Amino acid sequence: MSDIGEGFGGVIEGALMGGAVERERDGIAVSRDGHTHETACLNCGAVLVGPHCHSCGQHAHLHKTIGAVFHDILHGVLHLEGRTWSTLPMLAWKPGELTRRYIDGERRKFVSPMAMFLFSVFVMFAVFQIMGISAPTDISGISGAEQVQEAEKKLVDQRKELAEELNDPDTSEGRRGRIRDRVATLDKDIASLRSLPLVKDFKPEKERSWQSGWKRLDKGIEKWRENPGLMLYKLQTNAYKFSWLLIPISVPVVALVFLWRRRFGLYDHSIFVTYSIAFMSLMGIVATIIGGFGVSSEWLLTAFSAIAFLHIYRHLKGTYELSHFSTLWRTIFLAVMIPSFVLALFVTVLFTLGLVG
Repeated sequence: MSDIGEGFGGVIEGALMGGAVERERDGIAVSRDGHTHETACLNCGAVLVGPHCHSCGQHAHLHKTIGAVFHDILHGVLHLEGRTWSTLPMLAWKPGELTRRYIDGERRKFVSPMAMFLFSVFVMFAVFQIMGISAPTDISGISGAEQVQEAEKKLVDQRKELAEELNDPDTSEGRRGRIRDRVATLDKDIASLRSLPLVKDFKPEKERSWQSGWKRLDKGIEKWRENPGLMLYKLQTNAYKFSWLLIPISVPVVALVFLWRRRFGLYDHSIFVTYSIAFMSLMGIVATIIGGFGVSSEWLLTAFSAIAFLHIYRHLKGTYELSHFSTLWRTIFLAVMIPSFVLALFVTVLFTLGLVG
């Protein structure tokens, strides 16, 4: 053990001594903070006259430290940078001002709407995976009645586990309250399942072998029959890969309520829609995490709907500089059209991709 300790001590001592002086690396001076100090751009060779190369735009000096590597990882995967922390608060509280300022040309201060959208979608699906929210993959060959019975059994088992925890004297009062709320929700879900008519798979095979005439579609439908679990997994995967389709699907809906306002074009609507979807995704992440602590799904749905409506209202009003009445009726229209048309069309596209993919 002493040899290992001495070895680590030697490494640390060597690192401290090496970092205490400026050194040469590949012929370029590197100071103890990891910054290089070249006088010509390492990318195109142009003479440097400032912090960035005036010819190709690359940073004048490299930062050759392990911290720079981790910074690049965080920035590349999660887009974490200074602009993120100035963009997120505005996206939450002043979305209209954020969108309007971005449209008017203030770009360096904020994360772009597409980058924010990709970041929110990445985190949302990551949280879903962590929380165990995914499509079932083991339902092949199970009838509708058996699926209902299996779902009921799982809910009953969850209720039993919670009841045991509720009877445990070591359970805190705060936890007991959350358990009671969760048990009440489970009771409602179980009652709803038990009220469903358990219909057996009564249709003969010939009646179920409907053909559309489109070979690829018929082949996809057959895949659903043979392995519905796999197809549900593909549907979930497509939702992640093709989430960007929500943007072109939503833009015409927003444009519809501004047909007679020529001041605003499709570009304005695209920025509005992308920032809006990013916020809804981030709010979905928060709701999922809160739900993991046993908060009632009915309460979360109510809160989500109310916040979403208020956010769309504030977003519309600030972005398009509307009066209260003009903002209100457009908000109501979008609140109705988004779930009834946009999401329905999106799911239909995903379903079709799952069939023919």
